[in-house]
Amino acid sequence: MKLTRLVWPVALVLLFVLNTQVYAEGNNGPDKSAEEVVEEKYHSVLNDWNKEEMDSKPFEAAVPSSEFTNVKKDQLRTASESKEYGDRVLYWANQEAASFEVEVPEDGLYELAFDYYPLGDGVIPIEGAIKVNGEFPFYESRRIVFPMNWENQKKKFEKDRFGNEMVPKQKAINEWMTAKAEDASHLQAEPLKYHLEKGKNTISLENVRGEMLIGKAVIATPEKLHAYKEYVKKTEGDLVKDQLLEYEAEHPWKKNSSYIRPVATQDSSVSPYDAKLLVLNTYGGESWQTSGQRTDWKVKVKEDGYYRLTFKALQNKSTGAPVFRTLSIDGSIPFKEAAHFSIPFSKDWKNVTLQDEEGDPYMFYLTKGEHVIGLEADGSPVERVLYKMNEVSKEIEELSLSIKKLTGNQQDQSRGWKISEYIPDIEDRLVGWSDSLEKEAEYMRTLSDREKDSSEIVSLMLAVDKLRNLAKSPNEVPSRLNELSEGSNSVAQLMGNLTLDIQKQPLLLDSFYIYGDEELPKAENAWYKKFYAGMKRFALSFTSDTFTTSEAKDDKTIEVWVNRPRQYVELIQNMADQSFTPETGIKVKFSLMPDEQKLILANAADKQPDVALGISNWLPYELAMRGAAADLKQFDGFNAYSKQFSPGAFLPMMVEDGVYALPETQDFFVLYSRKDILNALDVPVPDTWDDTLEILPELQRYGMNFYTPMAGAVGFKPFQTTAPFIYQFQGDLYEEDGMKTAIDSENSLEAIQFMTDLNTVYSMPLQVPNFYNHFRYGTLPIGISNFETYVQLTSAAPEIAGWWDISPYPGVKQEDGTVDRWATGSGQSAMIFDRSKQKDEAWELLQWWLSTDTQTEFASSLQTLYGPEYMWNTANIEAFKTLPWPEEHKQAILKQWEYLREVPKTPGAYMVERELSNAWNRIVFDGENTRSAVDDSVIAIDREMERKMEEFGYMKDGKVVKPYPIPSIDEVKKWSGE
Repeated sequence: MKLTRLVWPVALVLLFVLNTQVYAEGNNGPDKSAEEVVEEKYHSVLNDWNKEEMDSKPFEAAVPSSEFTNVKKDQLRTASESKEYGDRVLYWANQEAASFEVEVPEDGLYELAFDYYPLGDGVIPIEGAIKVNGEFPFYESRRIVFPMNWENQKKKFEKDRFGNEMVPKQKAINEWMTAKAEDASHLQAEPLKYHLEKGKNTISLENVRGEMLIGKAVIATPEKLHAYKEYVKKTEGDLVKDQLLEYEAEHPWKKNSSYIRPVATQDSSVSPYDAKLLVLNTYGGESWQTSGQRTDWKVKVKEDGYYRLTFKALQNKSTGAPVFRTLSIDGSIPFKEAAHFSIPFSKDWKNVTLQDEEGDPYMFYLTKGEHVIGLEADGSPVERVLYKMNEVSKEIEELSLSIKKLTGNQQDQSRGWKISEYIPDIEDRLVGWSDSLEKEAEYMRTLSDREKDSSEIVSLMLAVDKLRNLAKSPNEVPSRLNELSEGSNSVAQLMGNLTLDIQKQPLLLDSFYIYGDEELPKAENAWYKKFYAGMKRFALSFTSDTFTTSEAKDDKTIEVWVNRPRQYVELIQNMADQSFTPETGIKVKFSLMPDEQKLILANAADKQPDVALGISNWLPYELAMRGAAADLKQFDGFNAYSKQFSPGAFLPMMVEDGVYALPETQDFFVLYSRKDILNALDVPVPDTWDDTLEILPELQRYGMNFYTPMAGAVGFKPFQTTAPFIYQFQGDLYEEDGMKTAIDSENSLEAIQFMTDLNTVYSMPLQVPNFYNHFRYGTLPIGISNFETYVQLTSAAPEIAGWWDISPYPGVKQEDGTVDRWATGSGQSAMIFDRSKQKDEAWELLQWWLSTDTQTEFASSLQTLYGPEYMWNTANIEAFKTLPWPEEHKQAILKQWEYLREVPKTPGAYMVERELSNAWNRIVFDGENTRSAVDDSVIAIDREMERKMEEFGYMKDGKVVKPYPIPSIDEVKKWSGE
């Protein structure tokens, strides 16, 4: 460590001088951008391919999996083991690859399709990657998703204790399926096309995660959809008469996404409707807004002929923009116009009929019998806008980085820069970006028939105006980076927010009609019917037995307040009604708690619940110090039960010998890395801080850097950012008796020196408003972050899925060769109030709720019903091992949890946290000496700690009355029997 510190400052000075010389010679950016480090995107590659002359004749070749090469013997399955495929199949899993050869008659673009049988529970998507002749032809080929179909476990909706219908549990459908290789984000209008050369080509299918059986691969020239006029010429027939079939959308046959769900809509215009109870009477909405989500309904017609198709829909996307859907019949798109059709914005229910520009409805030929009507969310019409915005965002990031290198990241308003001398084309860049974005705004206007611009277009034009204003004074850009790339209202932030909004395609359906020459019922009820329904609902709200999820509490019912969203509370209540209450006879009422601070007020008014769930881990301590929380160690079996949790998670919940809460969820700080970028740069994932310092020059040479949580905390640096360094360097925050701070010890001073050197000496970023975005774009391809980032990358970054990884927190190597990676892991907790009259029953409830079985069921149900973003980071270690997360990620998190060490609480802990942050700021920004800054902080901390200790009776007149023992991991292990 010390040797590295001596070499680094010299290296950085040389690097700065070298960069300045390079920029002076006219080089306007780093050696390579993150985009150039990996493959080109499909969008640009396809444009290049389409410039070539390609007039391929229809071609199709099937390669059975028995002819695949590069496979192990244990991957092959006989026909009897093929799940009724009728031929030998290949078991594909465990990041193994399989290859096959195909001979094509000429150079051209070809599509790939696979017969496959999904295995597993389906929560983790099956993902693969495709190489052609040993290389990835474009970036999107690194992630190909093989979807699984889902259905409701029960056809009829079950009801809860109040008579309201509940969202049904989902069941994966295990069946043979065929899918073409598609962009994982489903933003391309057609399946991916691969350029194959005349003759033999080798195609490799590599497993990223998940497991399935492969039957065969099919290579074919792309099929072109015919126009509607050609479609109607194919089949002779007439429009049927006296036929009007209505189907309720909330009862689909199957879907390719488990979390597209029915919705209870309190609107008398929909059916069925109940003024008293919650009825699941519509389908989709925000749960059906991701491109690629498809739903199929089975229908049955009585005679051959042409039919019309109308959907009763509510499309009230918050931005006012249209959304898009693709229609399929019996698995195929019938004609070109049925793909990517627009559904305009409307605040009311509308009958959306598929029709041409003149308003004439399209006719669909159906034979007598059963058919499947499919509807797929489709974001492909806005793909070109997303591509251009991402392209501009990355170029803005590169320009911003270049300017920061030249100016030393100084944004002094009074200082002038002639930046155009170093970046001569800066004005052309700004004007070019504004022209490109304005062109996309004009294109978006063509997608909508509304006179008023959607907020998406308004945001895009606002970005255009900002760029044009900056282009008028390019030399002012260094002092106006907050308008270009930083800040909440910068061009980069506007486009970042717009990128998320523009690809959402929400649609709520009530029903759909298959009909002939019949007239459809109106979508909206007349005003007087709505008025009557509203008055009836208002009158029912005064009755004791209402439609709401409220219930009178009796003395034998445990009252639980939950600090979580409504869907969490409803799911917990249903689980308790189905298992806990029948097994124990104990009734429980779960209530939504919007603000956990109300617990303090409720306790003061003696209106507190029996149990509180989902509260911050510091709150039980505050209540315990005031005698409001029950000591859980008094209950039978506590010591044995506590083994389910990480010992370090208990530290902030302890006061002296008492434990006043149980960990409910647990955060984790791990190292995130972009495998694609680091592999391309031949940069290893660091294991220690010394390793981290060694890779910094290579990252910074390419305009990249390493992220620490310190950069995510703007002014105040909480314990989550500072304490890990203190603990890893064998320091501590408190003296053993708890009366003073220990941040001025030698080990703690060394830790503080190092964590400030990361910014002042090693040039790690000082402020990063959003690590998730920088990680996606590749400017920060490696960094330390928490569970929130994991959820974002898993659910909202499909373009890099499978190409990022996590590993334990970098640590400090000790003399015995071990690596100390201590880090915090604050999560939510569960507690019992001391004034509860049913403490034993409440303890039984906590044991049920935090048990391995209950936590496993809750985590799986939550993610299956509501989507990948509803991940549950349970603190129960055994339950965590069963979560539907990638196994390699769970192992990394579990390894890090071995070093979980939360900061213990003391009456003056807040002052330690605040002054440690102040010392960091004085050292980094004011250049103050480390020891001097820490000594000043110690004086302030010790004074405040003494005052608080006197307040709570641990000191009197400056003398210790009784010691305040600081909780330790060893102490927890002792009473838990570890």
